[in-house]
Amino acid sequence: MQNSSMTEQELLTDLLHSERAAIKQYAENCTESGCMNLRSLLIDCMSECSEDQYAIFDQMKQRNLYKTKPAQQQEIRTAKQDMTSLQQQTW
Repeated sequence: MQNSSMTEQELLTDLLHSERAAIKQYAENCTESGCMNLRSLLIDCMSECSEDQYAIFDQMKQRNLYKTKPAQQQEIRTAKQDMTSLQQQTW
């Protein structure tokens, strides 16, 4: 019988993907809800899930299991401009 246990990286990656999927599902359900109590609950759950996702990401980064690169200043400016433009279009 083969040992089918997951490596630390596989486990953390699976957890990270699960948290991301949950955040997306909470956001989608929140936007579809007309009940303010339910929306509030979903937002709280999404926020908690987001904190969990970041904790997993941070552990992976610290253990050198998730590679990141510093954003260039131009990339940051472009992202800010894109978000400002999007916000102006939606208001």
